[in-house]
Amino acid sequence: MTSGLWELVLKGVWVTVQLLVLSALLATAVAFVAGVARTHRLWIVRFLAGLYTEVFRGTSALVMIFWVFFVLPPAFGWQLVPLWAGTLALGLTYGAYGAEIVRGALVAVDPAQQEGGIALSFTPWQRMRLILLPQAVPEMIPPFSNLLVELLKGTALVSIMGMGDLAFSGNLVRLALQESAEIYTYILLIYFVIAFLLTRAMRGLEKKLKAQVGKAPRKRESALPEPAGIGGVR
Repeated sequence: MTSGLWELVLKGVWVTVQLLVLSALLATAVAFVAGVARTHRLWIVRFLAGLYTEVFRGTSALVMIFWVFFVLPPAFGWQLVPLWAGTLALGLTYGAYGAEIVRGALVAVDPAQQEGGIALSFTPWQRMRLILLPQAVPEMIPPFSNLLVELLKGTALVSIMGMGDLAFSGNLVRLALQESAEIYTYILLIYFVIAFLLTRAMRGLEKKLKAQVGKAPRKRESALPEPAGIGGVR
């Protein structure tokens, strides 16, 4: 490819990274708010959080982008630029998946820890901030890492709005060169490199957080049994 076409691809990478960071921040905020609300003592709060989670988990991210960019503007009289429309649609959609990760991690904390906070006369917010979240957040990191990679792949959906992300730029280069195999191989490799860096960064964050609460990261167990010694003794 020429330098001009490579520049177009690099601009697409930058747009994809911006969209990934912004939508990940929104999804994280929404996930924690909705996930904590799913464990609230008031049924109406749990119901509203559950309604949001079920609606956005049960709808397509692609259709949600259509709604935010094409359907809502005529209804409310305003138009979001593609970057913010994509951020809003992806953040709300993937935030619903993240809410279940937060809820599951909070519920998995030993009930004795919660009871200890009650015995110490902690308020619900103090129990959440000082007892539950410090133990639950490290357990959220592995599933959040997977969700972040899924969000990265989901950013390609914004190309339907004509947004110059990596997928859209790659398609323009393909049309210019009339070469599909080479261009899409480059695009796949770029997505893979970004995903690889994300998973490594999240793994480092997991180790750091678990070290702060005195836990060691789980090691992957071998699928093969250990070889037996003489007489079947290991």
